[in-house]
Amino acid sequence: MSAQQPRQPQIDNSGDEPVANFSANPCFAAVLQQRLQRRTFLKGSLALAISGVLGSQLSGCRLTSELTPTAAGPIRPGFLAVAGNRLDQVTVPAGYRVQPFLAWGTPICGDYPAYKADASNTAAEQAQQMGMHHDGMHFFPIDLPQGGNSSSEGLLVMNHEYVEPDLLHPAGPVFPRTAEQVAKEQAAHGVSVVHIIRQEDGQWMQVAGSRYNRRITVQTPAQLAGPVRGHAKVRSRYSPDGTACRGTLNNCSHGVTPWGTYLTCEENWAGYFVNHDAALPREQARYSVPRQQSGYHWETAQPASEQSVRFNASQTAASATQDYRHEPNTFGWIVEIDPFNPQSVPVKRTALGRFAHEGLIFAKAVPGQPLVAYSGDDSRFEYIYKFVSAAPYDPATASGALLDNGTLYAARFNEDGSGEWLALDLTDPVFRAKVAAAGVRFDSQADVLLNTRLAADIAGATKMDRPEWGAVHPQSGEVYFTLTNNSRRQAAETDAANPRPENLFGHIIRWREQPQAQKFEWDIFLLAGPTGTATPGTALQLTADNALACPDGLWFDPQGLLWIQTDMSGSLQSEGPFGNNQMLAADTAGRELKRFLVGPVECEVTGVVTTPDGKTMFVNIQHPGDRSTPTAFTSHWPDGGNSRPRSATVVITKEDGGVIGS
Repeated sequence: MSAQQPRQPQIDNSGDEPVANFSANPCFAAVLQQRLQRRTFLKGSLALAISGVLGSQLSGCRLTSELTPTAAGPIRPGFLAVAGNRLDQVTVPAGYRVQPFLAWGTPICGDYPAYKADASNTAAEQAQQMGMHHDGMHFFPIDLPQGGNSSSEGLLVMNHEYVEPDLLHPAGPVFPRTAEQVAKEQAAHGVSVVHIIRQEDGQWMQVAGSRYNRRITVQTPAQLAGPVRGHAKVRSRYSPDGTACRGTLNNCSHGVTPWGTYLTCEENWAGYFVNHDAALPREQARYSVPRQQSGYHWETAQPASEQSVRFNASQTAASATQDYRHEPNTFGWIVEIDPFNPQSVPVKRTALGRFAHEGLIFAKAVPGQPLVAYSGDDSRFEYIYKFVSAAPYDPATASGALLDNGTLYAARFNEDGSGEWLALDLTDPVFRAKVAAAGVRFDSQADVLLNTRLAADIAGATKMDRPEWGAVHPQSGEVYFTLTNNSRRQAAETDAANPRPENLFGHIIRWREQPQAQKFEWDIFLLAGPTGTATPGTALQLTADNALACPDGLWFDPQGLLWIQTDMSGSLQSEGPFGNNQMLAADTAGRELKRFLVGPVECEVTGVVTTPDGKTMFVNIQHPGDRSTPTAFTSHWPDGGNSRPRSATVVITKEDGGVIGS
């Protein structure tokens, strides 16, 4: 670009949220350091042996696995591992078939407008098509109200995390943004509900014209429920009484309630806004709302509209009910959607806390006991949370109301392998004393939930390395969480217990507890890394069949296999030893781990679920290809030729009709 032509603003859709946690709470690394320094004395000879095996990269690491094996026997992955590669295709083991399905732009509702390969579909058309960048998803059997056993027909519900304007528009984004481009980008966010059915030949197709087919976007009306509903800090020009809001965005992972509804989780929402005021309120500052410009510049759209100006959180009027200074406070929640009721309004369940939710997973629901759920805050040095409902679970009457009243906790991982859940509740005397000692004032429990990160800072939770997806073992109840990476960890923080500066590869932590208890036991299930990386104290040493980096997606199938998906980026993906992003299956009892799938060029592998019989698996392939201009595509998956790459679901089946992974 010539010197006479000013460079246009760039769209920031990286999802790389700035570090916002500057509390004095110990990092997970420091906690692990203390724990292992103590064990150095107790296990000296074993520690030296492990150190010798691992070599210089993990020199001095003395981590051991404390949790005893589960009573259930191993569920072994029964396929031949696929090799890592950088092919522009989806690679699965011999004996499996792959069907690309429901790619971005596929018409699913309304007038069913056809996808245009040159990206010239309008915003109105995009609102009737599959959104962009598929992420978490779930298959709801069509007969769910009668027991949910159908494996041939159901509703596939999925998130669309973000968009790439270079890909979404024929010639890329225009600055200042146009109202049409902003509307199209907003329409490509959100959630899709698609009625699907398996044909006699085994192929899956959508049921065109089904009343269930639906898009939920940034513009869809929604409601606030729970303690924050009606609070002064969620009142706006759109909802002067603070009960309503609009839309959902940056939907990453998800959850599924015991009563059969879908939970979509708002992750890196803060970067969609901008606030030019002299000082940011704490419910924006602690979440890194930008001061200069937003990630997509929606607030600059010409002509201006309600759908663009609401992303300017500056004070532009005399009162909050005349502008959108509180609009960011209506995001960062978990949103409940009833897929079987197309007229239902999405509900944001505020008792679950406000942060960069990756997903929400439930412990086994036991009648007569409180409902328990876990969620991670996907940002560097942030926390893991647990919610315990106030009312007991009753399968006959259970509804989203169970999620509106309860106690939110943040996790502290102690050096001896124990852990504690710290209540973030003003009725808890310990938390109330910590708040007073910190000199902080919350006007109500709603204010605590609006500032969940600050509350966890005060409680003394343990800073973690980007907590992402979680999964609960269907038999043992053990909870597993991926800690994807943390490139901001400084070399000065490394030691015998935390040997990898900048933690490029990530790991998986797990714990065991009585779900309503406030204490737990934890250990490290897996240290990710290149071939030869070992998880100390275990027999697991990574090989060419299972070396991985940046574990992200996580899901247990009904038989107990743990499916692990990766989200590498940058040089780690394009030049490192791992190849493209992938999905692996693990036997958690025996720690046998095999690579099952490798995705196309530059994609993220994310979102996985099977039909109830385990014979059909759905996996999402997000953002294949890397591009620097609207026509420079490094991937042409799934359409081939010179086509634009499209996020899509893949349907995986065994040629012999068997259970996936067996």
